[in-house]
Amino acid sequence: MMKRFILILTLILALTSAMALAEPVITVSGTGETQVSADTAVISLGVSAQNKEVLTAQQEVNESIAAIRQALLDSGIKSENINTDYMNIYAIYDHTSSEEQVTAYNANSTLAVKVTDMDKVGALIDAAFAAGANTLNGIAFSASDTESAQAESLRIAVADAKAKAEVLAEAAGLKITGIQAISDSNVYSYTNNIGNFSARSMDAAAGKAETVVQAAKLIVSATVSITYTAE
Repeated sequence: MMKRFILILTLILALTSAMALAEPVITVSGTGETQVSADTAVISLGVSAQNKEVLTAQQEVNESIAAIRQALLDSGIKSENINTDYMNIYAIYDHTSSEEQVTAYNANSTLAVKVTDMDKVGALIDAAFAAGANTLNGIAFSASDTESAQAESLRIAVADAKAKAEVLAEAAGLKITGIQAISDSNVYSYTNNIGNFSARSMDAAAGKAETVVQAAKLIVSATVSITYTAE
């Protein structure tokens, strides 16, 4: 029994000594962001129509969508970049009387239009509305190549983590000696609408208003976690 106690005590002392001799570590996270200009836009627009006859409402929408599609094709958009995004028909009820009655039907259809020439986005919206569109659901911007931006964001994130670790080490009276572990926990891109706006400008010569859309900036963000050794 005594020998077992001495063995356990020896192991505890050895473990305590090893922990005392182990280098202290500092674990920090760092973030980095890089801006990238969008080079692709997906415009969501379409038609909404009401009629007492459901088939008439649907037919009105179908005819307008066909006209819009042709206007986009005439503007240089390839057919494979014009896709149906959403279709819906629903009844509109009159609830004023004790008995619920259908008063009309609302039909709508939305197209998703992919555009790679950012200077043409506003003009394409105008062409679609001139052809019969009456709904604009929004514009989604993206960039086709973000690899270099991701790499730069990671470099910034590592530098950010290092700066934090050095501040912590100095405050604790320590000195960074190396890196024990490093990992990237998140790399993603998102639109923050920097430089993104839509407006109507007046063409004095033609006497008409034109839609102006400026491509958004995408933010490519990276986060890293680094464990530094110190002494």
